[in-house]
Amino acid sequence: MSTPTTPPAQPRNPLHGLTLEAIVSALVAHFGWPGLAERIPLRCFSHEPSIASTLKFLRKTPWAREKVEGLYLFMQREIRRGAGPAA
Repeated sequence: MSTPTTPPAQPRNPLHGLTLEAIVSALVAHFGWPGLAERIPLRCFSHEPSIASTLKFLRKTPWAREKVEGLYLFMQREIRRGAGPAA
């Protein structure tokens, strides 16, 4: 009988342990929906935006999810530098 394997720890992955909902919520809190739509031109950010519809779209669209994750990492770097929201 084999023992269940645990996934390897990801100490260098800044997104490890974060849910997509937490990432989107943080971006909305930081940039707002209009700011997100300006930075990543997606309909789910510009036309009747909601967390639920955005999550549904991002879970089905890997390229869009990568852009959102990239923007989140950029936002985190800017916060660490003390720059606040990018203009």
